[in-house]
Amino acid sequence: MTIKRIFKELRNHLPFTLLGAFSGIVVMIFFSKIPKDIAYNIFYILHPTHVLLSALVTSAMYKLYKCGKTTIKCNLFTLLLIGYVGSVGIATISDSIIPYIGELFLNMPDRNIHLGFIEKWWIVNPLAIIGISIAYFWPHTKFPHFGHVLISTWASLFHILMAIGKESELYMYFMVFIFLFFAVWIPCCISDIVFPLLFVNPSENKE
Repeated sequence: MTIKRIFKELRNHLPFTLLGAFSGIVVMIFFSKIPKDIAYNIFYILHPTHVLLSALVTSAMYKLYKCGKTTIKCNLFTLLLIGYVGSVGIATISDSIIPYIGELFLNMPDRNIHLGFIEKWWIVNPLAIIGISIAYFWPHTKFPHFGHVLISTWASLFHILMAIGKESELYMYFMVFIFLFFAVWIPCCISDIVFPLLFVNPSENKE
């Protein structure tokens, strides 16, 4: 994976991420007064779904480029490790850590960091394993990635909506847009494309 390829992928995913961040602001307009406990429950629907899709795409990228579509000679332990770190680790950065930084920056009253793999470990971790298992037998990357971007955006948004605690002023929507954009753009590209291909030697490319 070259620096040139990384920048190319980031550029290619820029329009999708902008569209996703815009959709997040539309959702925020309609859900700006949502109770904290409902935002919490929605977050824990979206975040585990994000982990599932991320695990599927990350693992599928590695498997397709390392082993091709066959399961023969594909090291399952390595696939599990790459799929788990690339999904749970990076989804946590995208859905929880970057939104929390935004909450700190905007001094939101109910800010808190929600680490799904700890706070709801019995949901998040098994879904990561399921996504990796699907990729092992059915390695596809095209359709899930689009869903990954949208769901990641909305998960990040509902993390913020848990913290907002007051009616949003106009500048708040602009700042949330910025944080949603960066919470999705770089982490999702890293998770889906850059991270799994770091472990593939170009000479081994089976795709």
